[in-house]
Order: sequence, then structure tokens, then C-alpha cells
Amino acid sequence: MATKDIIDTLAGIEPGTALDGIRARRLQARENAQKSYLSLFEPIDAGDFSLVERAAVALFVIGLHREPNVAAFYRAKLAATADGARLVKAIEVEIGRGETSGPYGAYPAGPLTVENTAGLIYRVSAEGKSILGARLAAALEHAHLLVFRPRDAASADMKALLAAGWSDTGIVTFSQLVAFLSFQVRVVTGLRVLGASLGTASAAAGA
Repeated sequence: MATKDIIDTLAGIEPGTALDGIRARRLQARENAQKSYLSLFEPIDAGDFSLVERAAVALFVIGLHREPNVAAFYRAKLAATADGARLVKAIEVEIGRGETSGPYGAYPAGPLTVENTAGLIYRVSAEGKSILGARLAAALEHAHLLVFRPRDAASADMKALLAAGWSDTGIVTFSQLVAFLSFQVRVVTGLRVLGASLGTASAAAGA
């Protein structure tokens, strides 16, 4: 059975609704987003970036974005895996430790340095590392970097992932997954706001 369109699911879009019609106008974009989700979360071969790790990273990234509806989806996905309940609990603790506002960081020396902004340098707690393991701990730290201070990303951060057991291929897929999640949460949030606006307008017209 084909997986239901993930953005429609998360945004609460039903067939035949006004939002469904709006999305249908950009069919290729809709299909490409779904293909991206399937390749990242339902791949034929997960390689050395396991499905459990993918769900764990997703819950952390979406948690940082403070989008409860989307977070609930990835929480359930992780909870359904082996040892999922324990991982969910540990990651939700880390979400609380990593919550902040951004983006922030430092630009290379030059005219943009006036926009440098200091912020949280997130590190997984010792207890979190004992539960999550080196690979996932390094992944969460790097995900936080990509979400809040991408301008600070450097070769040393890639080396930290490699040292924790990530392969070059795994790092590429990991980066794609974080980028997709950031895109997904923005689209879902926007569609929910638009849906609420359309609902308000319809109610006003029928009054």
C-alpha cells in the first residue's frame, strides 16, 4: 500500500478541500517532496544510517523547531522501533537542553562580522550519551549546529561525526535528512496557517 502524502498528513489536508486544490496546482513539487520523504525514511536500503537513527534525529530536529503536531508523528515513528521508548525519553530531554532561538554564529572576517551573534553551543549531556551512544550523540550535536548556527559549520565538525563512526555516505544522507525536515516543518506550518485563514474566510462569508 502506498504511503499517504506525508505533508498532507502532517498538515491535516483532506482530499477535495481547498488546501488540497492549492497543493494540486504544484503537482511536481508535491510529488518531489513525497519522494524525498520516502527515500529518507522508507528507503529500500538504509545503509549505515539506520531507520532508528533517522527517526531519532527527526524527533530531535522537529522538537527544536517547536512544531508539536509534526513532532508527534516522528515520536510515534521512533517509539515503534526496538528500544524506542527509552530513546524517545532521552531525546526529549535533549530537546529541552537544546532549545534556543536562531540562527546565530560568526561570519568569516569581513563586512558581515557586524552581524555576528552569540548563542548556545549545544552538547549532549553525559547521561544522554550513555543512552544514545556515540553515533547518535554526535548526530544530535551536528543537527543542532545545522539548525541554529549553520554559518559556524567547519571541517572539524565533520571530523567529529567521522570519529563517532559515521561514514562519508552516512553524513551526506544525514545532512539531506536535516535539510528536508527543516523544509518540511516550514511547509506544514505554512499550510496549517493558510488552512486556518481559509476556514476563517469561509466562516465569515457564510455569516
